[in-house]
Amino acid sequence: MLRAIDSVGSDMSMKRRSLWFSLCLSVLLAIAAVACGSKENSGSGGGGSATAMGGTAMGASEMGATEMGATEMGGTTPTKQASNGALPDDLPHGLVLAYSQFEVENGQATARPGPARVELLSRQGGQWVVETIEDADSNVFHKAMVFTPRSGDNQAPGILTLAGNQAAVKLWRRGEGGAWSSTTAWTEEFGGRHNRMRDAEIADLYGDGKPALAIATHDQGVLAILRDLSSEPVRLDRKPDTFIHEIEVGDVNGDGKLEVYATPSEPNRAEGGAQHGEVVRYVPTEEGGARTVVADLGNRHAKEIYVGDVDGDGRDELYVAVEALTSREGGSLQITEPVEIRRYDADTPADGGVVVATINDRFTRFLTVGDVDGDGKKEMIAASFRAGIWLLRPGSNPRGEWGTESVDRDSGGFEHAALLTDLDADGRDELYVSSDTDGEIRRYVWRNGRSRREVIHRREIPRAMMTWNIMPFPTEMVQ
Repeated sequence: MLRAIDSVGSDMSMKRRSLWFSLCLSVLLAIAAVACGSKENSGSGGGGSATAMGGTAMGASEMGATEMGATEMGGTTPTKQASNGALPDDLPHGLVLAYSQFEVENGQATARPGPARVELLSRQGGQWVVETIEDADSNVFHKAMVFTPRSGDNQAPGILTLAGNQAAVKLWRRGEGGAWSSTTAWTEEFGGRHNRMRDAEIADLYGDGKPALAIATHDQGVLAILRDLSSEPVRLDRKPDTFIHEIEVGDVNGDGKLEVYATPSEPNRAEGGAQHGEVVRYVPTEEGGARTVVADLGNRHAKEIYVGDVDGDGRDELYVAVEALTSREGGSLQITEPVEIRRYDADTPADGGVVVATINDRFTRFLTVGDVDGDGKKEMIAASFRAGIWLLRPGSNPRGEWGTESVDRDSGGFEHAALLTDLDADGRDELYVSSDTDGEIRRYVWRNGRSRREVIHRREIPRAMMTWNIMPFPTEMVQ
């Protein structure tokens, strides 16, 4: 189903990609091996530093350099980055990036994890500025996003983080002098090998006008609701040896009540092969929330879903990025069946999802939706592991095959975090992507039907950090 149109950039060498993806695997194994801490942190401090990046064009070889010690953590480098004339000097919103980071020795990233890290990237005074938060209690932030409590004495907005090993949900606020401190809403040891808060969505799940948090965990299949940051979690599900990677919220059946969708699956298998997964739905009530399987993926599974009205018919749909079926041959994984983007409507049987696009890659971990050309119609971006970034457009029959275009083949990462959002408020969404293979945060805009790429942030040692999520935030939080 894929056809390449307007591919940006040049092909990377296979040697470079192979080295990077091999390191990804060792890094993920290192994260899994770190034991979970038991200390609850309430009011712990975090780093509050700012790094400026200027506003001139930066070519492929214009990477800034700083000296790093033998065990210094891989961070960001001040680099000059120029406006192309379209970007204002100041933007009202920036990007929150959630990371795991790794120690560096002799200029090379190791598999030893460091503190969980968040970067807040904003444009101020013609420069891209980075401010950081670190948490030594955990080694990964799987997600970071703005959250404003609607109960308690302090209802000021903060940055909500979901951390792994130790598993913790914390709200961070910036104090005088720029120092960040946190309050812990929930931390727990779930009893398995891993203790991770993996994903969450914020929504008015009970119809009371207050934001609640739907939260998924590794590896005991816990799905829980936090009605506010001072309440005990309400557990809707738990299943041993089960990973939940993704949460989405929407109203697929059109009854006016929000549903929670999740992606439980069997544990990952390095050798490939069959791995059963499902997409399940919960409708939170005061009594709990019934569990319904809405997508049975058979011998395959998914770690990424999207719920929303992409085709503009006024009702939400469920989209599932089904990971490839693979087999190991001669020491390497071979794709037997490629990634499929499947669509499910309210009346779609659990075993009857419609394939709207395929991507010849092992997996796709990010789907993001917006309007890239300002025509009032939505497009979907799929960011895959090795095959790059793809733009998917519904056709005259949105339940059939979609138009699929290559945006950038020279972009990749194990998660390959991506976000469509309108930071510059021009009525068209820009695409922001973390290409971890290159250690770059990239901005894409569409003009005259073609995408244009700009690097807005670069780190000196690409492999020293892995990006897990990107979300918007108001710049006033760091001013």
